[in-house]
Amino acid sequence: MAEVAERIEAARGRAGGDPVSLLPVTKGHPIERVRQAAALGFKEFGENYLQECQGKAALEPEFNWHLLGHLQRNKAARAALLFGVVETIDTLSLAQQVSLAHRGREPLPVLCEVDFTEIPGRSGFKPGDLLQVAPEVATLPGISLGGLMTVADPASPQRCFSECRELREQLVAQLGRPLPVLSMGMSDDFELAIAEGSTQVRLGSVLFGPRPPRPG
Repeated sequence: MAEVAERIEAARGRAGGDPVSLLPVTKGHPIERVRQAAALGFKEFGENYLQECQGKAALEPEFNWHLLGHLQRNKAARAALLFGVVETIDTLSLAQQVSLAHRGREPLPVLCEVDFTEIPGRSGFKPGDLLQVAPEVATLPGISLGGLMTVADPASPQRCFSECRELREQLVAQLGRPLPVLSMGMSDDFELAIAEGSTQVRLGSVLFGPRPPRPG
């Protein structure tokens, strides 16, 4: 954790950017590893799967869990009540489902996931589509749009991060309000992401090592 924190700060210093938060990604790791990270001061963790996070949250309900995996519409209501942040809003209809499930509560922080890769099967808004629907997403009750999230193309990560930053700037001008979060960068590319303005890096293997094999 200390070594990675130094790398983050060094990359931020070179870029001259804003502070960068570290989100430990505990997908596939047992609750004991989460508790080890918590003992070092972390209280927010990233998980990809609803069911896996439900088990961990039942044991450690005080932590703030971020959903990083693709969210199906039929699971939106459960996710809205379990997670403290949903980083993978990738369609207007999903935003509407999460909004409906969380209406009447303190607004749930969400990020819009954007795909700049053209890789088949990747989830995320296309940039042009998000520009069209962002005004509606930003005004839905029950959620609070805080920024963007992306997973880069391994073949061209810097391009993806740069385009995500530029899209955020367009959206800020369009909406007339800040979008402070740029969730960009994982274990293999987080320093490049910070150079392009990331404010949050999502790190798993560089902190915890390989995920243990699934039972059976």
